[in-house]
Amino acid sequence: MARRVVALAGGVGAARFLAGLVRVLPQEELAIVVNTGDDRDFFGLRVCPDLDIVTYTLAGVVNRETGWGFEGDTVRCLDALRRLRSDVWFRLGDRDLATHIQRSDRLRAGATLSEVTRELAAAFGLRVELLPMSDSPAPTMVVRRDGTRSDFEEYMVRDGAPEDVASLDLSAAREAKPAPGVLEALAEAEIVIVCPSNPLVSIGTILEVRGVRARLETRHDAVSVSPIIAGAPVKGPADRLLRAAGAEVSAAGVARLYRGFCRGMVIDKQDAALAPEIESLGLRVRIEETLMRTPEIAAALAKTVLELAGRAA
Repeated sequence: MARRVVALAGGVGAARFLAGLVRVLPQEELAIVVNTGDDRDFFGLRVCPDLDIVTYTLAGVVNRETGWGFEGDTVRCLDALRRLRSDVWFRLGDRDLATHIQRSDRLRAGATLSEVTRELAAAFGLRVELLPMSDSPAPTMVVRRDGTRSDFEEYMVRDGAPEDVASLDLSAAREAKPAPGVLEALAEAEIVIVCPSNPLVSIGTILEVRGVRARLETRHDAVSVSPIIAGAPVKGPADRLLRAAGAEVSAAGVARLYRGFCRGMVIDKQDAALAPEIESLGLRVRIEETLMRTPEIAAALAKTVLELAGRAA
């Protein structure tokens, strides 16, 4: 079934926006293409952080304070592991482990990530179509100024997202085939939305997957929500990564990255003065509160995005 709306998504910011979107749009009308550049194995288990954040948030079970993991979860298993090994730096809750155990078992049995993602979404009662960007591993690598390389979770979680970023290596995503249904969804949707996610290691990774950027540029009618407010990200190291890439840390800087496929952008009220600059790039602009402190704000933002998409198409 063709979905009316397709969203490109990373983790926490995207998930909060999507939770607002499904308050104003039936889940059956929505497909979500999710970044998998952060995926990696921990303790023999395949963990897909952004897929899990989106799933848990839309299922209403996410830890609302952190934006990831289960509400009220415990970490007794990890506490026990710390007695046995020294590399326990990624927090996996006890209830969260069930997702990773099931995913890993199905992948070892020969299922694709797309198949497992569909099964997990159904188990959590979701009616959206949840699509990993690729079924193939496509790790985002961070290159530091001293030449060392680490995957994104090591950089962000283990090392605390330091400033010493020299560049990003997205070559694995560039070589990856899109998961079944991704390009078809982008071709058939009435509306494409770029969620408020890191423009380089969430949205940028999806764009690098073979055929995705070209499909979006052919449409040239996507609408986006700036993940930068008043010159800073709401969450995560987007400012450090944008500076390393030579991009301006502002809503206008993100608009420049997206101008090849976006026709509209929603920016925060604090960035209203940037609207003329963004419009000069060829994007229609709407000004709205984009810091999603409540579900009601997220729903109002989603409604604005849909209205903008109707005019930008």
